[in-house]
Amino acid sequence: MSASARPHTAPGTGSDPRRSMVVCGVIGAAVTAALDEIVFHQILHWHHFYDRSTLGTGLLSDGLLHTAELLALVAGFFLYADLRRRRALAPAHARAGLFLGAGAFQVFDGIVDHKLLRLHQVRYGVDVTPYDWAWNLAGLVLLIVGGVLAFRAVRQGGARSLS
Repeated sequence: MSASARPHTAPGTGSDPRRSMVVCGVIGAAVTAALDEIVFHQILHWHHFYDRSTLGTGLLSDGLLHTAELLALVAGFFLYADLRRRRALAPAHARAGLFLGAGAFQVFDGIVDHKLLRLHQVRYGVDVTPYDWAWNLAGLVLLIVGGVLAFRAVRQGGARSLS
């Protein structure tokens, strides 16, 4: 397949920076969701995805979260494999996407799920303030790392790498 026939590729490179970033962003969000679900829901028993009902509803919500996270992870890996197969992976953009996706999930969960929708809190029976700060700051750090990596990737790949 010629370079001009490849969809979504940066001119003259064969790589696909935007798709690399998006695909790895999906993987980053899915991995972070899996870590949240495994560590905080299953191992520590701090909360369920939806804690405003019965234990059975909480367990069902965890199962649905796990299903969504697993589907996103599988889809992300298939899309990643396609990028590799087409030799269109832009590694620097992919690394940035991984951190941006992880941070976006963490911050979304901390602000939207915990505070706006009040689906659950990080932990119950304690002052949640330090937990909220730690949760959201961890997500912010991931977003900042992803942003710095994205800026470097764009700068190294030229201004047209995400167009």
